[in-house]
Amino acid sequence: MAPAWANVRQLESDEAGRLRFAPGPRGVSCTNSCTWPWSAYASSAAPLWLSAPRGILPGMTGADPKADLHRYLRGAREALLWKLDGLSEYDARRPLTPTGTNLLGLVKHLASVELGYFGVTFGRPPGEPYPWQDWEGAEPNADMWATADEPRDQIVGLYRRAWAHSDETIEMLGLDAIGHVPWWPPEHREVTLHRILVHVVAETNRHAGHADIVRELIDGAAGFRADDDNLPPGDQAWWDGYRDQVERAAQEAGRG
Repeated sequence: MAPAWANVRQLESDEAGRLRFAPGPRGVSCTNSCTWPWSAYASSAAPLWLSAPRGILPGMTGADPKADLHRYLRGAREALLWKLDGLSEYDARRPLTPTGTNLLGLVKHLASVELGYFGVTFGRPPGEPYPWQDWEGAEPNADMWATADEPRDQIVGLYRRAWAHSDETIEMLGLDAIGHVPWWPPEHREVTLHRILVHVVAETNRHAGHADIVRELIDGAAGFRADDDNLPPGDQAWWDGYRDQVERAAQEAGRG
């Protein structure tokens, strides 16, 4: 069986450096920027290959691992924060799951994550208080929701200042720099910057995924970024039909 990548045509990037497949699969047209699923090319008979212009897919040969990780962290930060755009104070704060997941709380939490892991861990505590600073005595989940008297701008501003503080740590230290995470078990506290970068990239992307779902539940807005939703092209009728198809498949599987 051919590998999955054998069913993908050449990759290209636009002026902003965004990666896309081009041209589209046979029999499918798109007038705007499109990102096609791998499976869309399964029936194509044209010659196929992969390329990575402008270093869009770094890390494969001779790339800078720290720069790669830092770039993924920056992208996840922006993707998360975009999910607040255009929302009322209520919608930015309201819980959408039984465990209370909410958009502004995710931002507040990740501000604490960055200030802790890239600040305290490497002997660079921030010069201002932040949620979960007292991890031993803090109220459970205190960093996961915003009180009524906490302005949204204050929380977003704290997150952006956390970015700047983290970026300084990342830029000044090598990947093998040693730090200590005081809230981890003693036998695991000694870490490298490499380990912490991987940890925070993973955590930020995990919560960005939570934010994707929460925002879609609020008003149907979906996608990766405001300028690139990274979704298949389709109007509301197409998405309704797609969802119905998934539902029918689930029901059929459930009937066994």
